[in-house]
Amino acid sequence: MSFIATRMSCIDASGIRKVFALAAKMENPINLSIGQPDYDVDEVVKEAAIQKIREGANSYTQTWGIDALREGCSDYYKDRFGFPLSNTMITSGVSGGLFLALMSCVNTGDEVLFGDPYFVMYKHLVNVLGGKSVPVSTYPDFKLRADAVEAAITEKTKILILNSPSNPTGVTQDRDELEALAAVAKRHGLLVITDEIYERLQYEGEPVSIAGMHDDTIVLNGFSKMAAMTGWRVGFAAGPEEVIEQMNTLQQYSFVCAPSFAQHAALVALTEDTSDKVEAYREKRDILYEGLQENFSVEKPTGAFYIFPEAPGGDGEAFVEKAIENNVLIIPGSVFSEQNTHIRISFAAANDTLRQGLDVLNRLAGEY
Repeated sequence: MSFIATRMSCIDASGIRKVFALAAKMENPINLSIGQPDYDVDEVVKEAAIQKIREGANSYTQTWGIDALREGCSDYYKDRFGFPLSNTMITSGVSGGLFLALMSCVNTGDEVLFGDPYFVMYKHLVNVLGGKSVPVSTYPDFKLRADAVEAAITEKTKILILNSPSNPTGVTQDRDELEALAAVAKRHGLLVITDEIYERLQYEGEPVSIAGMHDDTIVLNGFSKMAAMTGWRVGFAAGPEEVIEQMNTLQQYSFVCAPSFAQHAALVALTEDTSDKVEAYREKRDILYEGLQENFSVEKPTGAFYIFPEAPGGDGEAFVEKAIENNVLIIPGSVFSEQNTHIRISFAAANDTLRQGLDVLNRLAGEY
């Protein structure tokens, strides 16, 4: 008899396993696969954490999180987007918030829509909870359009997940596009979950959130990208009271609370000036985009730190295998998509590393 729950068959890690099985043979690879910033946590944030540890902030906090951080996150949205957040709770990263939101809302058979390509957790969490994932193609420009979403809606559709700026494409949705999506969500009574973890890393256009356009929206954000606090596991969620209350109840029986000292440090990170980091990453984006244009069909990313070019030859997995054989670590687009036509490259790396990777990738593309 197997002890493994049948729901585990809904999670497929084979694409990533194949990449890392190949990568295990690499020595000092040119690593363009990393999903975290190449800068460290700011010293002032580290010192705030150390000070709080020394002061004894090492116990559980309230499940909701510390009040100062909850209020700070709400104020941050008012300053950046023009509206405060309601019913804010602190989560164990955005991944923790996503798990709580979906666990609170997805019944067996409920359909959840999201753009394809997508962050891998969306599909697998929905499936493991008994829902039905409905990826909506955004190829070739990776914009999630209202008419495509509306065409995918059925009587079982309950949730729309948005991610702007996007992992893996780096594409952002502008105000008009989000307003059109909000209108569809209102018309069909959908809950929107908006994953805004990359919102601070935006290189063109105004910062905008659908949460100001549709009341039935769960905002998910955190400190892993803008503050490089990936291992500190602090995020926040906000939205309709009835949903947030259920998420908080679930947190009592799962994550309990986000790390206490890290919550205090996150309050400092929330008000840090990140403009220098944005400028540095805009430069990295330009290095990679301009360096790929001649030999790759590629959309220019306007946020995050990923670019999603079409693979020469049209087979992403085959091209990734060839790149790994030449000591460059990238990820096949099939990990993030129902298609196997593209590759994901991260520019969260030193500029020299990006240029080394470009030399290899362009040489390989020239062989097709």
